[in-house]
Amino acid sequence: MVKSLTMKYAFLFSMLWLSTAAEISSPSDSETYSNMPDGTAMFKDVTQQVFRSSPDSNPVQLNYGIAITDVDNDGENEVVVAGYNGPNLVLKFDRSTYQFVNLAVDDPNSPYYNLRDVGGNAIGVCACDIDGDGKEEIYFLNTNQAYSGMATYSDKLFKFRNGRYEDVLSDEVNRNIASFFAGRSVACVDRTGNGRYAIYLANYARGSVGPHSLLEMDESRSDVDNGKIVLRNVAKEAGVDKLTGGRGVTVGPILSKDGRSDIFCDNEHGPNFLFKNNGDGTFTDVAAQTGVSDSYEHGRGVMLSDLNKDGKIDIVYGNWNGPHRIFLQTEDDDGMIKFRNIASDAFAEPSPIRTVIAADFNNDGNTEIFLNNIAYRGPAPNRLFQVLKGITGQDPQLMELNVGDALEPYGRGTGGAYIDLDGDGRLELILSHGESAEQPLSIYRINSEEYAGYESDRGWLQVRVLTVQGAPARGAKVNLFTNEGAQSAVIDAGSGYLCQMEPKAHFGLGTATPVRIEVVWPDTTVKALELGPSDINSALTVVHPGPGGDTPASSSAQESR
Repeated sequence: MVKSLTMKYAFLFSMLWLSTAAEISSPSDSETYSNMPDGTAMFKDVTQQVFRSSPDSNPVQLNYGIAITDVDNDGENEVVVAGYNGPNLVLKFDRSTYQFVNLAVDDPNSPYYNLRDVGGNAIGVCACDIDGDGKEEIYFLNTNQAYSGMATYSDKLFKFRNGRYEDVLSDEVNRNIASFFAGRSVACVDRTGNGRYAIYLANYARGSVGPHSLLEMDESRSDVDNGKIVLRNVAKEAGVDKLTGGRGVTVGPILSKDGRSDIFCDNEHGPNFLFKNNGDGTFTDVAAQTGVSDSYEHGRGVMLSDLNKDGKIDIVYGNWNGPHRIFLQTEDDDGMIKFRNIASDAFAEPSPIRTVIAADFNNDGNTEIFLNNIAYRGPAPNRLFQVLKGITGQDPQLMELNVGDALEPYGRGTGGAYIDLDGDGRLELILSHGESAEQPLSIYRINSEEYAGYESDRGWLQVRVLTVQGAPARGAKVNLFTNEGAQSAVIDAGSGYLCQMEPKAHFGLGTATPVRIEVVWPDTTVKALELGPSDINSALTVVHPGPGGDTPASSSAQESR
């Protein structure tokens, strides 16, 4: 009986999720795909260049989510990739040689060996400081080929202890809490503002099985100094244990003006959730009241961004073969927060979308939105739009750009993230592929022609925000004030779809000069730092000023100039 049920679920998974058993032939060398706008190509493919010395570090396999975190605790971030039919990857970039190497090698003596977890069929991944020791743990969302309801293989939460990464969910004290639900996205949330994060799981329910989960450390039963981490599911207590076809999730001070972290979920086969943080560790769903419930679509990639540079956090997300959304945050006549969809017809055009990424890749002061599609029934090229702020008081304008080498018309896109690999202030784009065909990762950087003649007009500023314990303060908000206006960014806690971006606020300045930044932590702490022309093209670090902080925010350390 058990075997027949397992086979049944595997069949449902293959039919409903993979959607097709047919292989899509890639174009021959003589075929081209030129359905792109005119103009300079934005991205240039550097995949072969960065894996030249270690091609085995980029295996041809099914990959999904990508998270950016400091795995080896050397102060630089690594790229963690969820491997579905192969090992998870931990890619370290050597700036001196401009090369990637995989730390998670097939060697049981390696401290990173357990991170490979070949049997997990991982799709999602995120990182955050669960126990408040100043180092991020890594959570892999495993499906074990369960499309919905109950899976048969637990997720993994890896903590560095005893000289290696070990799975906390395998500890005897956590066997009953380990998630066996069919998760579809994962993110981190500091719901009470104490610097110890919970893992939010957007599960895909089957009937009454598989509500959304929120896994958090039980402080009264844990012994952090000795590596004992006891987890509990606080979803019911927090008010987020809903049953739905969960998909995307992202976290940040969307509605909360005091900096507390809210949660947005773009769901499938049901309305979206927008959980407002009540300030006491509980949440209230206000999606319907604010206009983002979007009940009849099939959410996938999602991201937070201040698109019109007004200091308010907007929501952009893609719907699977449905109209994509750009929800701009506004207020009605009574001062109540409302969201209004401003997506143009071109942007909203339905596609088999997976990942959505919003960032200023070319540092001209405008946000680009990258739409990553999966070619599962023919070509499905990726697309890139620029959001032009425009005139104050009017909606921003959308302009489609030439995405360049990142077009990937036959790419099986499943995940993506941005990171500044070489510290030059220009974000690289990393894309993963899988589901319907094995493909390696792709790495893109800004085309040098895009910058030609504009170097002096493309300033940037990066801000790394840390908790009082010294870990990335995911969900914190950074407000930047310049001589030309203001803009805001959220330290990413989980977004894109199955993914997590580099934990830094990246600002493209264009020709603007930074005057001041204001950092707001999830515990409502606010700290400001005065800036000037010398801070153009700088990476700053701001540490929480509370007890245990390494440096006060008012004298923040400068990583580089």
